[in-house]
Amino acid sequence: MSEPEKTRRLPVLIVEDDRDLREAIEATLEIAGYPVFSAGDGAEALSLLKREQVGLVVSDVNMKPMDGYTLLAEINTAFPGIPVVLMTAFGDIEKAVNAMRCGASDYLLKPFEPSSLIEYVEKYQLPVPYDENSGVIAQDPKIAALLQLAKRVAKSSATVMLTGESGTGKEVFARFMHRNSARADKAFVAINCAAIPENLLEATLFGYEKGAFTGATQPQAGKFEQAEGGTLLLDEISEMPLALQAKLLRVLQEREVERVGGRKAIALDIRVLATSNRDMREIVAHGAFREDLYYRLNVIPLNIPPLREHPGDIVPLARFFMSKMAGTLERTGLKLSVSAEARLMRYAWPGNVRELENVIQRAMILAPGAEIEAEDLLLEDVPEKSESQEKVDSGGKVEDIKSLEKKHIMETLASVNGSRKLAVKKLGISERTLRYKLQQYRLDSKD
Repeated sequence: MSEPEKTRRLPVLIVEDDRDLREAIEATLEIAGYPVFSAGDGAEALSLLKREQVGLVVSDVNMKPMDGYTLLAEINTAFPGIPVVLMTAFGDIEKAVNAMRCGASDYLLKPFEPSSLIEYVEKYQLPVPYDENSGVIAQDPKIAALLQLAKRVAKSSATVMLTGESGTGKEVFARFMHRNSARADKAFVAINCAAIPENLLEATLFGYEKGAFTGATQPQAGKFEQAEGGTLLLDEISEMPLALQAKLLRVLQEREVERVGGRKAIALDIRVLATSNRDMREIVAHGAFREDLYYRLNVIPLNIPPLREHPGDIVPLARFFMSKMAGTLERTGLKLSVSAEARLMRYAWPGNVRELENVIQRAMILAPGAEIEAEDLLLEDVPEKSESQEKVDSGGKVEDIKSLEKKHIMETLASVNGSRKLAVKKLGISERTLRYKLQQYRLDSKD
């Protein structure tokens, strides 16, 4: 593996209660060029996984109070998609093999050579979960884990149901799955079942023959045929009329389609994905959606959480949208101020990622200076997080923008061990601005 490839890999988490061995493993991987985190026990490892993106966990088996097998089960539940390699003694091989049946990627027998460790890391370590073409941002551990699960699911041909609130990025995930599937070089066809009138939806989906209805002057392939060899996304599937659901079910079962007005069955080789922003079980219970079709579509369910549940992605997404729109809006070099970032983090985002993109576009147009300030976001009159979510630990007082800004700056400085050069990169501000802010905080503390 070349050095540039290594830099695009997620860090390895070493979990080992023997300090000397843990430090030796860390040193081995760091010398080889791999980013590394470490933890002395299972609880510390789980806490770190909540805060950081990790591409591989290498864990000892014999630890207390939580052993490696228990840690494996916890990771599989809370962070599906992250590979786990267990380090075990010769006498525990049978248990290690059983652990592989329960989700472990592999096991390393102690003692092992550094070359063996590096070989396993190269084999199982996950890449950075960001695809420039699909526009997927996954800085928050919750979305990073979901993205890795989506990548695993993409390798199969199973039908997937993507659910989540409007604006969460269900189609983005669908395109990501197509791009990471064996069908990536074939067509990706999307159809919004809610946007097409009922009397046209059948012909749009299944196609029609000449003379099938008034105006059908020539045959037309439907979306299913257009997606041949590739992926078909049925967006907002819950809005499909009941009359069409029976025909769709037959198409999915038989893997063939008949055009409207036609008699010939056309064989299909496609991957079907579906999305909905509604509770599908509730719709089925009320008789508005066929239960058999629901189970046919819901082979693998993926729920995309709302933006408020993965706040670690808010600022990275905002920066991504700014970079994406900078050329079109002629605002290259525009940055988010610290106060603007704090404002974004305090907002509840009822419209999710789609709303964030619109807010950033508006702010880029309206911002008069070289930085987008909090007031340029125009979020004052839109619902924010509940008061309980905004309270700080000391005294329960709601923080104002200035307090949030200070907290954000000081936490960022702490995370880079006080390095101002690294802090300004993470904050997206100039060193001059940082010096000015820190001087203000010193004067305020003297008062």
